[in-house]
Amino acid sequence: MDFSIRPEIRTLLDRVAAMVRDEIAPLEAEYHAEIAKGDRWAYTARQAEILEGLKAKAREAGLWNFWLTDSARGFGLTTVEYACFAEEMGKTPMGAEVFNCNAPDTGNMEVFERYGTDDMKDRWLTPLLEGEIRSAYLMTEPQVASSDATNLEMSCVRDGDTYLLNGEKWWASGAGDPRCKVYIVMVKTGGDDLPRHKRHSMIVVPADTPGIEKLRPMQVYGHDDAPHGHMHIRFTDVRVPVENLLLGEGRGFEIAQGRLGPGRIHHCMRAIGQAEAALELMCRRGIEREAFGKPLVQLGANYDIIAEARMEIEQARLLCLKAAWMMDQGDARAAAPWISQIKVVAPRVALKVVDEAVQMFGGQGVSQDVPLSAMWTHLRTLRLADGPDAVHRRQVARAELRKYTQQKM
Repeated sequence: MDFSIRPEIRTLLDRVAAMVRDEIAPLEAEYHAEIAKGDRWAYTARQAEILEGLKAKAREAGLWNFWLTDSARGFGLTTVEYACFAEEMGKTPMGAEVFNCNAPDTGNMEVFERYGTDDMKDRWLTPLLEGEIRSAYLMTEPQVASSDATNLEMSCVRDGDTYLLNGEKWWASGAGDPRCKVYIVMVKTGGDDLPRHKRHSMIVVPADTPGIEKLRPMQVYGHDDAPHGHMHIRFTDVRVPVENLLLGEGRGFEIAQGRLGPGRIHHCMRAIGQAEAALELMCRRGIEREAFGKPLVQLGANYDIIAEARMEIEQARLLCLKAAWMMDQGDARAAAPWISQIKVVAPRVALKVVDEAVQMFGGQGVSQDVPLSAMWTHLRTLRLADGPDAVHRRQVARAELRKYTQQKM
């Protein structure tokens, strides 16, 4: 296995790391402080100035759309190489968006590029690639156990030259953003007489289509994540053209597998970036702060805690790189168990490191003065995003057991 990065790519990575450290991270606190001023679901002038200014700098520097690992539009990065970029961008909340590598847009752009019509590419893909608009991916539903996506019930019925959509979706991440202009929606187009994985489709829905109602922002541990938001949305007789259906009826899961695989690696490496940021905060705090006449780092088991954090981060990174390498070999089925493993391991390790950092900071660790509580909330949520841990552990176990059942046969 080769986890090396080409020299020219290493230079790009160093430039990204420097921009994250020197230009993005120092503006994070000011950017987020603006949310409380005026309408939480709109960008203040200063917020827009910070975000769009950083995006313009990144783009002018040629640091843009790294996630396009299998496209003539990108840098030609391998998945292993992009994983390293995702780690650096994950060290600060704005990092991914500044370089136009933010979820759920990256996954949606992959869908438009792979499966969209020329009109969809002109109307949606191009402005997304330019960072001019945002998008949302609508899959989970409040009335069914969406961890089994075959349960999804949103009705999508053909009516002449249009499809009629009725139902509810929630946890539509990014749908609260005023720049969000388009949804990709998982819908049910087939009856129960069809095989379970042939009943669903994906359809493109402009966000301003009549009949769409944003019921509420979902709160994550009491926070609404404005202005990004994770919205609960109702569709009532929402009518869209038949050509908005991607690939054809019954092909939703086929598209989902193409969309979700790479995205899981991106999320996991960003989680490792957050773990690195938390470990740095913990070490600096332990050295600089004193109690009982000693630096905090010399009290209790803090040396052991820091050592364990370093070792667990390194293990998680290597597992993520192996999953990325497996993806680069082109065999999605062989890579799947490794993706499932890192999907469990990365947020779990990062959560542990963040929690230890919170402990080192004491009361300040759970306050708005340091980013640790926001990190913890995001990472705990990540253990549910793209499938809960239990589903991924089930997949890992099934792959492991398959070795022995095949031997028995």
